[in-house]
Amino acid sequence: MQHVSPIREPLVTGGKTYHDITEDVSRQVEAKPNIRWALALAVALFFLGIFIYSVYRTLWYGIGEWGLNKTVGWAWDITNFVWWVGIGHAGTLISAILLLFRQKWRSSINRAAEAMTIFAVICAAMFPVLHMGRPWLAYWVLPLPNTFGSLWVNFNSPLLWDVFAISTYFTVSLVFWYLGLVPDFATIRDRATGPIARRAYALLSLGWTGSAKHWSRYETVSLILAGVSTPLVLSVHTIVSMDFATAVIPGWHTTIFPPYFVAGAIFSGFAMVLTLMIITRDVFRLKDYITLEHIESMNKVIILTGSIVGVAYITEFFIAWYSGVEYEQYAFINRATGPYWWAYWSMMTCNVITPQLFWIRKIRRSIVATFIITIFVNIGMWFERFVIIVTSLHRDYLPSSWVMFSPTKIDIGIYVGTLGLFFTLFLLFAKYFPVINMFEVKTILKSSSGVPHSLEPEESMHATTPVTHHNKHHD
Repeated sequence: MQHVSPIREPLVTGGKTYHDITEDVSRQVEAKPNIRWALALAVALFFLGIFIYSVYRTLWYGIGEWGLNKTVGWAWDITNFVWWVGIGHAGTLISAILLLFRQKWRSSINRAAEAMTIFAVICAAMFPVLHMGRPWLAYWVLPLPNTFGSLWVNFNSPLLWDVFAISTYFTVSLVFWYLGLVPDFATIRDRATGPIARRAYALLSLGWTGSAKHWSRYETVSLILAGVSTPLVLSVHTIVSMDFATAVIPGWHTTIFPPYFVAGAIFSGFAMVLTLMIITRDVFRLKDYITLEHIESMNKVIILTGSIVGVAYITEFFIAWYSGVEYEQYAFINRATGPYWWAYWSMMTCNVITPQLFWIRKIRRSIVATFIITIFVNIGMWFERFVIIVTSLHRDYLPSSWVMFSPTKIDIGIYVGTLGLFFTLFLLFAKYFPVINMFEVKTILKSSSGVPHSLEPEESMHATTPVTHHNKHHD
């Protein structure tokens, strides 16, 4: 006997059957691109062109094309690097931690979040490589045997820790994402009518047949990857924060950075997932799968992590005062009242004040309000990284070294260009890959609606097997 909670709303609405799920998700892969998708891709490709031109200028003329100077040696490049790494954090959290905790509401959003993670890390990796000045020597950061005498990497440097953390994060996320796609690729393979599509998806599906053995191994590997990925949620941005926390520069040398950065990363990551999923549910007509229940659940995570970030901001000021170090105190007073006061107060408004509106249930369940607030959150998190990096550097111990930083057109071009790269990749993913995890949504269909759904005769083994397998273990 199954008990359905009278309080919890269904995760799949519209009275969907298993066959409906396959049709709704496969439709956007099999149909020809619509005009809205084509226009969005054209805009993304335009900004990608700006990125390519800006990178060309940087490689040909050098880092002097950027706005860096003798005092502010890190600025937009590292700001954008940390921002992009943070945006990628929600994918791992949704995929790994929520899977281990058996949170069923993750099923409709996990694939897009995982894809967002991979694309965000690709964008993030561009900045340190370009900042090297000679990116063709990037392999020098790897501990490889060489013939350059005593040339070896410094294992005490958090910059080297970044290399290992980001590369591990990217690799595990990529495997996790692709593994989840294999059963759905098999479904699309069996539905494909054109020879090219059939061959392409057959190659991508790796010979998946939907047998009990395949599903058993699939679930085992998923849990192993979830267990491996869970520490990465905490470790990656902890290591990124140590780029600053291990320095002795006032404003950076603080032990609160690791938890503060992790909370901020999840905060901005969930905001970006919401931004993309609100657009996706409208463009691909997936409102029955990405429901208000999903949006409200993610908004609750934003309230929590946004509140943690707000407490961290206050704690930083308290520790600066409590330390009794005048340089530390000046660094924080300068942030709020100095030349970059506008960046600091933009950060406080977007990250601390705006998300508190989600305490109101009506706003928390409003699509328009959620979309606007998540945009503000991502703007605020960019300003947070800018404030931490630039305002801590532009006032040195010597007044003769005090300078202001202003980005050049190339700085702006590279940043805007990575947005073009990110959205180009995401749009291609959303069109040619199933944007929602079909088989995982099928496993929650019965429990989310409370009404048993019979299988349609057209359904293939790829839909029926996960339901039976899942219920056998978890019902």
